[in-house]
Amino acid sequence: MTLEKMRRKIDILDRKLVNLLNLRAKITKEIGNEKINTGKSIYSPEREMQVLRKAACLNKGPLKKGALEAIYREIMSASLALEKLLKIAYMGPEASFSNLAALKRFGSQVKFVACGSIPEVFLEVERGAADYGVVPVENSIEGAVTHTLDMLVDSDLKICSQVILNVSHNLLANCAKNKIRKIYSNPQVFGQCRIWLQKNLPDAELVDVSSTTRAAELAKKEKNSAAIASLLASKVYGLKVLAGGIQDSLKNATRFLVVGKNVAARTGHDKTSLLFSIKDRVGALYDMLLPFRKYGVNLTKIESRPSKKKAWEYYFFVDISGHQDDYKIKKALDELERRCIYLKILGSYPIGE
Repeated sequence: MTLEKMRRKIDILDRKLVNLLNLRAKITKEIGNEKINTGKSIYSPEREMQVLRKAACLNKGPLKKGALEAIYREIMSASLALEKLLKIAYMGPEASFSNLAALKRFGSQVKFVACGSIPEVFLEVERGAADYGVVPVENSIEGAVTHTLDMLVDSDLKICSQVILNVSHNLLANCAKNKIRKIYSNPQVFGQCRIWLQKNLPDAELVDVSSTTRAAELAKKEKNSAAIASLLASKVYGLKVLAGGIQDSLKNATRFLVVGKNVAARTGHDKTSLLFSIKDRVGALYDMLLPFRKYGVNLTKIESRPSKKKAWEYYFFVDISGHQDDYKIKKALDELERRCIYLKILGSYPIGE
């Protein structure tokens, strides 16, 4: 078959694809109107995961799973925009890792609201200026993001989804590497690149800033300065990539949470996050964990944070496998509530990744 004939086949398929996409969009718009009329949330994390899983099962190649998911992400993003223009708050200026996580979850057809801090992200959603917020909660190397955990204690927002972002850090500057005297980045990022920095730039001053994009802004303005940030930041702020992938572990990933006012429905592949506080006595934490063992509930994470209300009093953040509406989890949580001082379910949401 000639090149011209193959291209004509592509043209015919494109015509069909456009028609089918618009037909899908019309149905999506009708679904959006029904959601609005019945007071349901426009964004449904459980339906999103269902669509992506189904597309992955139908895929026979040669498109790779990641490529097909990216295509569907934009289709769903455009569909959401037809139902309602969602506003998504995230921490940091454009090109921050939180921005990349928000793009990965919601696609490009939503309105993004950049915030200067994690508390500001929560505030934007709480007061209705944004529909959802995207905040980092833990890194595979540096551990928990304590600002997010502290906000989850007092906020009424629910966790409705999560995003796992594989993080690659890059040294950005507009001067030669041997001319660098100062490097800007987020404290967690410095922790993730500690070995590389000691080996390659041991004499450079490391300066903490609020985000990697703020670091890129400063590096662009100051002579003999560099930033550790994303590849997107290099394009947005006009900086050269002097070294790529400088993180100490190739398996460096950050987990982000999507917070909003709605609870995600059960999918069968869910995670539930909760926090509780206990009396300061010997064996108290062990007693709190017994209901999970009794009902066969799998704990995937436990993290402690000072309550900030009383010395030596702590909150325990726990992730468990399953949805809060699952029978065995309901039973375990009912028993836990009777044993602890305070219990708060932060949200149940699709595992997704």
